Amino acid sequence: MSVPLHTDLSDPMLPVAVRIASVARETHDTCTLVTEPVDSGGLPAFQPGQFSMLYSYGVGEVPISVSGDPGVPDRLVYTIRSVGAVSGALVNRSPGDTISMRGPFGSPWPVEAARGRDVLLVAGGIGLAPLRPVIYHILRHRADYGRFTILYGARSPKELLFTKELKAWSAAPDTQVLTTVDTGGASWRGHVGVVTKFFRFVKLRPQQTVAMTCGPEIMMRFVMRELDAQKVADENIYLSMELNMKCAVGFCGHCQMGPYFLCKDGPVFRYAEMRRWMGGRHEL
Repeated sequence: MSVPLHTDLSDPMLPVAVRIASVARETHDTCTLVTEPVDSGGLPAFQPGQFSMLYSYGVGEVPISVSGDPGVPDRLVYTIRSVGAVSGALVNRSPGDTISMRGPFGSPWPVEAARGRDVLLVAGGIGLAPLRPVIYHILRHRADYGRFTILYGARSPKELLFTKELKAWSAAPDTQVLTTVDTGGASWRGHVGVVTKFFRFVKLRPQQTVAMTCGPEIMMRFVMRELDAQKVADENIYLSMELNMKCAVGFCGHCQMGPYFLCKDGPVFRYAEMRRWMGGRHEL
């Protein structure tokens, strides 16, 4: 049985059929799916940081951040790690298969507000995927931003995402890319350790810096502590909170954190909004 081929983009609550154009294996459990419209109706535009609800017929629906280039129309790209039944089904899809999509939903990264300023991105593991659209956007409009720094950590070399792109990004003008792993192994020649160790190598201009981070919550809490030490204001720090999102519209209540529904009010928040609900920088 195939997915119903609904193609009306006017109602974000109705799933839209999309075709998988290509599948790229990133790691042993993570794939990037490029989706395209099933007809000439096109696909909705998205802003960096937003997510879609992806539906695998007969299995279920799951929220996945858009990881593609916002400057490329009629393609929505998703980097998915297999951690459950739905994500596992999506990772095992093939080119030509049809799935359904709702959205995109949620608040974006502040790429427009950051124009003219330095930008620092800190990502852990699969958290690089929601930040990749920011990287595409800034590199396309490189002259509109100041210093650009990307700090990225993963558990092992085999779990690093977008390895070819990491090398290409590091060659961009006035752009610094630093990558580390928790455990390197005998053949690894790069950095080993937590991603926050890179703060000793980065010369931030605190008043000029907009920081964006996505990854495990414990990693983000340590990033907050480092940014505090660097005197970056809470209002200039943004983080993506994607815990327990289920419905995308704040109806089911699974993702409530304090007064916020992460799917509806986020997933991107200023740290000034999240500080109380994450325990605060100084409670680590």
